[in-house]
Amino acid sequence: MSNIVAIVGRPNVGKSTLFNRLLERREAIVDSTAGVTRDRHYGKSDWNGVDFTVIDTGGYEVNTEDVFQEEISKQVQLAIDEATSIIFMVNVAEGLTDTDREIFEMLRRANKPFYIVVNKVDSAKDELHATEFYQLGIEKYYTISSASGSGTGELLDDVVNEFPTSDYQDPFEGLPKITIAGRPNVGKSTLTNALLDVERNIVTDIAGTTRDSIETLYNKFGHEFVLVDTAGMRRKAKVKEDLEFYSVMRSIRSIEYSDVVIIMVDATLGWESQDMNIFGLAQKNRKGIVILVNKWDLVEKETNTTRDFENQIKSKIGQFTDIPILFVSALTKQRILKAVEVAMEVYQNRAKKIKTSKLNEVMLPVFEQTPPPAIKGKYIKIKYCVQLPTPSPQFVFFCNLPQYVKEPYKRFTENQLRKQFGFTGVPIEVYFRQK
Repeated sequence: MSNIVAIVGRPNVGKSTLFNRLLERREAIVDSTAGVTRDRHYGKSDWNGVDFTVIDTGGYEVNTEDVFQEEISKQVQLAIDEATSIIFMVNVAEGLTDTDREIFEMLRRANKPFYIVVNKVDSAKDELHATEFYQLGIEKYYTISSASGSGTGELLDDVVNEFPTSDYQDPFEGLPKITIAGRPNVGKSTLTNALLDVERNIVTDIAGTTRDSIETLYNKFGHEFVLVDTAGMRRKAKVKEDLEFYSVMRSIRSIEYSDVVIIMVDATLGWESQDMNIFGLAQKNRKGIVILVNKWDLVEKETNTTRDFENQIKSKIGQFTDIPILFVSALTKQRILKAVEVAMEVYQNRAKKIKTSKLNEVMLPVFEQTPPPAIKGKYIKIKYCVQLPTPSPQFVFFCNLPQYVKEPYKRFTENQLRKQFGFTGVPIEVYFRQK
């Protein structure tokens, strides 16, 4: 599971600039979703081949009249609780402040690795001024300029090298993991209880790898898998900002840890931006996806209500629309066993391996019948294809001019793979390479 690095500090010390720099280092793996709260973001980065998630928190202040500050402070504390490591940013121009000291004490109490980073150090004079931070009683700090990137290499070397090496020992190794994710109060726990309350003797509760995630063994009706309930995604306050940030923080680890993500949507509210964020997380992490529209028993229905609701979701989620959408009621247990069956089908689709001979036998005639458009009089010939040995479906198509294969044809190829081999509910990666 990915390590999480949280960047904390006062407002305007350069946290977001460093965040953006970390995400730009390897653009291909970046997933920067505008935070579901004001000025908060999360994304994926790597350093020396080690992947990690980065959290950009709001500026922490004390004795302020900002009405949002109490909520921002809660979010900073939550990020500290969830993070593997913490980057504590201070600013050489303003020196050591009382707020810096308060944050420092908060981090000491958290008992987690944290790194004091003095930003905006652009000269030898600034280096001298940075020594003021030794007053905190620390042995080391890092001087950087997040705008230019200088000094970040040494910092990231140490952050990555000190990630925990002892991995979580999974008692359910080898079993499918299905995570129920969604906004607070959409019915996640109701669904979990509805699925598990038939025969309590088969349930085994084990505290998961993150606080408040509970892994439960489901073994009924011919299906065996681990159900991950993101129990931490609860309504924490009346303020929408805090509620949504809390939800995403819990979602990140549980989604990265799963094979299939069941995204629960409240039928009375429709598909909202928070649902889109969770969908984006699951898609970028190449997880199987099933969408459950819950509380369907509360919706007044007409002839095309189901179809219209499904079309509304598909119109918002972009190109990847080959996803099962089920309409359920966790409270009345309407169609919840169908949800289990579909989630397991998606799991099988994600694990599906197509023999190279079969793949070429089916796909090469498709390319001959509908070849890529010629570019500047040059014809593109696809000669061979293979599926990569990855946890989710990824395919390489070898051709003479891969640089000329445009995005629309890649989507055509993906759609043909879905049509010919059935990958419903699973993101597919398609690559064209030189042969």
